[in-house]
Amino acid sequence: MTPYGKTAQTAIAAVSRLAEVYDPNKRVKLNSAEIAENRLLPQPVVAKVLTILSQAGIVHGSPGPGGGYWLARAPEAVTLYDVVALFERLEDNVSCPFGPDYCGHGPHCPMHSDLIKVREQIVTFLKTSTFARFVGWVPAPLEPPKAGTKRGKSLDILPGRK
Repeated sequence: MTPYGKTAQTAIAAVSRLAEVYDPNKRVKLNSAEIAENRLLPQPVVAKVLTILSQAGIVHGSPGPGGGYWLARAPEAVTLYDVVALFERLEDNVSCPFGPDYCGHGPHCPMHSDLIKVREQIVTFLKTSTFARFVGWVPAPLEPPKAGTKRGKSLDILPGRK
């Protein structure tokens, strides 16, 4: 759902899980295997991401039996930008759909202004969205859909589709 790579998405998933269990009165710790299992992610990637998040001061960790990770700051003090910026170059120019040597070496392509606006909107969203939205939220268990039922809206109901 995000326009970023798998590592940034994994980092968002890991921090959002830690935000879900956040309690300011006690340190709730989760290890990489628990986070990976809850989010259906590969544990080695979650472990790698948590190490980077720890080095950046977004999470703290303790090793060994009974160890784990917890948020270093309250969820309302951690933005999506704080996390994604560790794994993506957010302020770089948008890649031109006409190729790397088109925009910046003459007139801009027909999509240049629109792509810049979209990038600015995404960066604004990331900077203004905190992980507080996950506090106290318990996701529904992941279950396969029952035979004959559909999840979400079908594209068949969109105008012009039959």
